[in-house]
Amino acid sequence: MREYILIIEDEEALRSTLSVRLRGEGYIVETAADGSDGFEKATNEPYDLIILDVLLPDRSGWDVCRDIRHQGIATPILFLTARTQTVDKVTGLRLGGDDYVTKPFKAAELIARIEVLLRRVPIRTGRGIHQFGSIIVDLRRSEVSRDNALVTLTAREFQLLRFLIERAGICVNREELLREVWGYATKAYTRTIDMHISSLRGKLEEDAAHPELIVTVSGVGYKFMGSRMA
Repeated sequence: MREYILIIEDEEALRSTLSVRLRGEGYIVETAADGSDGFEKATNEPYDLIILDVLLPDRSGWDVCRDIRHQGIATPILFLTARTQTVDKVTGLRLGGDDYVTKPFKAAELIARIEVLLRRVPIRTGRGIHQFGSIIVDLRRSEVSRDNALVTLTAREFQLLRFLIERAGICVNREELLREVWGYATKAYTRTIDMHISSLRGKLEEDAAHPELIVTVSGVGYKFMGSRMA
């Protein structure tokens, strides 16, 4: 289980350097060179963190952040920019950003900021192994396998799955998931939940279009229906 980070940065050299450094730290990294591509990726994949440049060629980082939040997505956003004025930092935070690093910056500082954001809602470790048919969830090792093959989940996907398993058979609403898994008190970011549920279904269900493990309770939320075998 590794965190999945999206870098939206138009400077090729910086984008490449950051990607290499973050992968070296054990993160899974995806990149985008402009705001439009970045927005498309951010709203269609369940990332654990977005690193977003402010001065992008086609649409600003401010606009991308605002539009991501308007889509109901709660993924933490870390701004990168050469702007150092307080008003710029305030603007970014008011639009829904979570942190702000100014260029030039030390890689160690950026890594530290990333670590803080990613552990804002720490993944609680559990004990034991749960089996649901061909799916095995090992909470001690933070691993999931299906048909004896490891399934790659992001950190947030694993946390969401663990939360649902602990409440198997109980309908959990989106507000509770946002509060307990993401640490958000607002009800505005419900699409975040739907994106991560969809991704989990694609990785775990026999037929993601007709889920049997994680089912939707219309108008309420989701319910984990797996029967424990271990």
